[in-house]
Formats: sequence, structure tokens, C-alpha cells
Amino acid sequence: MSLVSASVHGEARALLAERPFVALTGAGLSTDSGIPDYRGPGSPVRQPMTYQEFVAGPEARQRYWARSHLGWGRMKQAAPNAGHHALARLDAAGRMPLLITQNVDGLHERAGAERLVALHGRIADVRCLDCRDQSSRAVLHTRLESLNPGFAGRHAAAVMRPDGDVELDDTGDFVVPDCLACGGVLKPDVVFFGENVPPARVARCYEAVDALPETEGALLVAGSSLAVMSGLRFVKRAAKAGTPVVIVNRGSTRGDEYATYKLDAGCSEFLADVAGRQS
Repeated sequence: MSLVSASVHGEARALLAERPFVALTGAGLSTDSGIPDYRGPGSPVRQPMTYQEFVAGPEARQRYWARSHLGWGRMKQAAPNAGHHALARLDAAGRMPLLITQNVDGLHERAGAERLVALHGRIADVRCLDCRDQSSRAVLHTRLESLNPGFAGRHAAAVMRPDGDVELDDTGDFVVPDCLACGGVLKPDVVFFGENVPPARVARCYEAVDALPETEGALLVAGSSLAVMSGLRFVKRAAKAGTPVVIVNRGSTRGDEYATYKLDAGCSEFLADVAGRQS
């Protein structure tokens, strides 16, 4: 670590040690758990399915669920890393009024974080688009395995992607089940591109960010390029109110101009350092 980066690291850490802060996390936080991120160095080029594509017809859903079935089989094996555990300790210590995550992997919850908004939902949940019944992804995974015996084994070499799916074109024979409650269309309970984040989630996040200046707080961004407005809006909101913003991410972000401190670094070590210095 250079003298300049060491200085920025120390100042950012000291800022967060002095005051409560809201954390906003992205895919870069989960790379140490073996889940690839979206736009970091070496990240694969991706073309995620949009909501409009998903609802357009059965072929698109077949393609989605075949890829997602394989990805889920791997993602569910991932364990929280040092960064997840550090944020959970900060939550338990009362130093973090709210943890906002753009991730759908559920690793924050598994690490023990409680004051949390999963902005884009959780891949472990499934929703019927017709009757709105919510069910477990684990149950659906078992159904998919039963309906598609040997599918995972035949495609074990497929490359993992950040969205919890894999690179795969051979999906024409994949069988997709319907909702057990009504026979409707099943979709993971996550926000696809082309969908809006539910207003109640956004409102809760804004409320937490808006409360920070009154308590001399801060906003920490960890592992997000802030490429989409769902996360960037909170950075803009905090900066407009005069709230310090600390960004820890490998590579540049769309929020760099609003940052009080920007660390071009991984998340785990920095967050563990912050959590270790809390009183």
C-alpha cells in the first residue's frame, strides 16, 4: 500500500469509527465468497435477461430457468466472507443504522445482519406472477432436479455469472414447472432489469440516509460501481445533504465525484479493519 493510499485508508477508517453510517453494498463485496461481480477487473461480459424478455414467452423463461438452476446450485454453496461478517458485527454493535444491499445472494443475512434492506430482493425466494404466492427457491430447485435429471451433470463446466446463473446456450430441453398454487408463471423474487425497486424499500433507504446529517453520520459504499441509479441515488442524496461519502471499490464508480474518500481496493480487509476498531 502506498503512503497516499495508506493515508486515505486511515482517514476513511477514522471517519467511520467516529460516527454511525449507512452502508450500501454491491457485487464486489461477494467476490471473496466466489461469486463473480459485474464490472470489476476481469468480470465477464454479461447480457442479463430483462423483465420484458422474461414475460414475453415460455422460451425465454426456459432459457432463464435452465441457466439459473445451474447457477443456484453453485451460489447456495457460497459462504459469507470477512466483509459480510464485519458488517454484521457493526450492525450488532449499533454503529450501522441500516445496511442496504444491491446483492441478491443472501450472504448478509447468513452472516447475521438484521437491519437490512435487500434492495433488489433475494434469489432464495420465488414469486408467482399470477397469484403472487411466495415460495422457497430450495423447494423449486428440488422440483427442477426431478424434472431435469442429469442436466446439471451434463453442464458442469458452464461458467458462473454474477446474476446467479451460468453461460449456457443448450437449454431447449429444459423443463420448467408452474406454480403449485395456481399453475401460473414462476419468477425469482428479485428485481430484473426493466423493473422498478418496490417504493417501500426505496423510502426506507432514503429515510435512513436523510437521518444521517442530524447525527453527523456517513454513507459507506462497499463493492459497487454505482452503475445503476438504484444505488447511485442514495450517494447523490447523501452528498447533497453534506453527508460524508466513503467509497471502497476496485475500479472507478459513477459516484466518485461525490466521494469524500475513494479507496480503489477490495472490501473485506477494509471492513474488517473498521469493525475491529469499533468500540
